[in-house]
Amino acid sequence: MSGVEPAELRELFLFEALTDEQLDWLSERGGRRTYTSGATVFQEGDAATELFILLSGAVRLSRLAGGEQVVISETAQRGSYAGAMRAYVEAQSSYANSLVTTAPSSFFVLAGTDFAEFMRVHFPMAVHLLDGLFLGVRNSEATVRQREHLAQLGTLAANLAHELNNPAAAALRASGQLRERVAAMRHKLGAIADGKVAPQTIVRLVACQEAAVELSAKSRHEPRTAMQEADLEDALADRLDELAVREAYDLAPVFVQAGLDVGWLDRVVASVDADALEGALRWLAYTLETESLMDEIEDATARIGTMVTAVKQYSSMDSSSAQEVDVHVGLDSTVVMLGHKLQGVEVVRDYDRTLPRVPAHPAELNQVWTNLIDNAAYAMSGRGRLLLRTRRDGDEVVVEVGDDGPGIAEAVQPRVFEAFFTTKPAGQGSGLGLDNSARIIRKRHHGTLTFTTGPQGTVFEVRLPLAQDLV
Repeated sequence: MSGVEPAELRELFLFEALTDEQLDWLSERGGRRTYTSGATVFQEGDAATELFILLSGAVRLSRLAGGEQVVISETAQRGSYAGAMRAYVEAQSSYANSLVTTAPSSFFVLAGTDFAEFMRVHFPMAVHLLDGLFLGVRNSEATVRQREHLAQLGTLAANLAHELNNPAAAALRASGQLRERVAAMRHKLGAIADGKVAPQTIVRLVACQEAAVELSAKSRHEPRTAMQEADLEDALADRLDELAVREAYDLAPVFVQAGLDVGWLDRVVASVDADALEGALRWLAYTLETESLMDEIEDATARIGTMVTAVKQYSSMDSSSAQEVDVHVGLDSTVVMLGHKLQGVEVVRDYDRTLPRVPAHPAELNQVWTNLIDNAAYAMSGRGRLLLRTRRDGDEVVVEVGDDGPGIAEAVQPRVFEAFFTTKPAGQGSGLGLDNSARIIRKRHHGTLTFTTGPQGTVFEVRLPLAQDLV
């Protein structure tokens, strides 16, 4: 390790105010160390024995999180420092981060014990102040971030529970009604088994049953107005009264809901003996109700499956940290997760479905979409128009999240991305949402996060490069 002259140290912003005596002391104790591009200067978890100050080159500082290396910063600024920075504050047993060169680099290297001695001898008051500041800020920030994450998790859990409750309740109600209809059909089967219905009538009845189910499947979803349905129910009920069928107004809605009309009823009348007509119609009504209830259960369970899929997409349970992602999947799954907050909001999707996939950390991007959409819902007080727009601009994918709320006050616009700043009432926001979002987009994805605002609303714009190497 070669030496570093005091004059060279004075060129660094870190040492420019030191005395000649102090620079001489540092020059004697420290030295120069060089690394090739891509070399590991120190590894997270190794014994923290040295302080590294960049003399030339470029470096990347990262930390292991969830099994992945999370980039904290990249810089080529001379005088940037890393390593045993807390040696003068507390006993630092290991490096908290990893440092890798991204270009041929040289450092001024000082032993952690020498750094601690230098600070305590020359700046004893600063040591005490920095001790309290460092430990206090670290503890308070950790506490606030933990509360923010727990609050967000609680909100998402409440939204998920609400969204799952509706289809679950629908499936439970439909299954109960289905049990009643199946029981009634068993009674009808008992009558058939007793020989009360002629075999040829049973054959014609089964044929009518299959035809009714097939016709119902084709016509059930044809659009009809409430007035048209009411008129059709009245026509069917009148025809059933003419046929002396009891409780006609109970049967008519079942047939109408299945998409059947008077013409179908007349075809059934022509196929079944008069003495078996009422029983046949009730058998057909039970069949149609059973089909309808099974459709309801299928729809409810499909909605639950959609929710589970959305949760998996939102949390990226089946994905590695960095991958090529479709931004529309994350946006849509976030809308599902925040569905409870968006019940009074019109969600307008203006997507460019031809967009290529973008290299990203999907779970982190979903945090950004969550913060932006949640803030938009808050700005509109739960009522309004949420715009989700995607487009391509050169080598970037652009995602816009807009609301038609009152806009952001001019006085607070410069502080929007400031940590711990919030316009929400006390207890409703920590001011970390947009700060986290900005760090995720700018540092983790090398993109930009900006906004435009006015009386007609606010639009946040995210730009993500299509070509980049994510760590």
